[in-house]
This record gives sequence, C-alpha cells and structure tokens, in this order.
Amino acid sequence: MSWLVATPDGVVLRLHVQPGARRTEVVGRHGEALKIRLAAPPVDGKANACLLAFLAERLGVAKSQVLLVSGESSRAKRVKVGAGGTPDPAHVRQRLGVG
Repeated sequence: MSWLVATPDGVVLRLHVQPGARRTEVVGRHGEALKIRLAAPPVDGKANACLLAFLAERLGVAKSQVLLVSGESSRAKRVKVGAGGTPDPAHVRQRLGVG
C-alpha cells in the first residue's frame, strides 16, 4: 500500500510525523508512510496544527481543505486533502518532492 491514496473526493496521506525537530520538512519514505519532521512540540495540538498548516502551504490549498483523519496523539497519522476539490496524486507527489 502506498503513502498516497486517491479517493473520490481527494487524497489521503499516510504520514509518520516526528515533532520537536529543528525545522519542518518532508524527509522521504518511512516504510508505508511519508515521514515529515515538525518544528512544533508535541503538546496541546501544536504539532498537529503545524502539520496541517505545512501541508496546506506545500500543496497550495486552503487550510480548510486539509483534515486530520486519524492519529491525533500518535506519530502515525492519516490526513485527507481536497474537501473543496480533488487534487491530482501526481501533483501532490510533486509538491511534496516525493516520487
């Protein structure tokens, strides 16, 4: 299974998140997930907010189009992108810099 799954109303990203990093960045593949380092600490939802804002900016979509589906208190997360329009999986890969 891939870290990126197309759905009828968007895409779902399977992520492995490392909060408390020096900077926020996409690292690359981590097993069946995409690894993202976050500069935000893992307290009071700051890491989740940082993740959603980072993905919205990198993918060029509104923050309202990025939704945390599962993994609120876990490093393994699933994020849905595309509530207002269906992004192309190839476009998502390109914007995140992952093939």
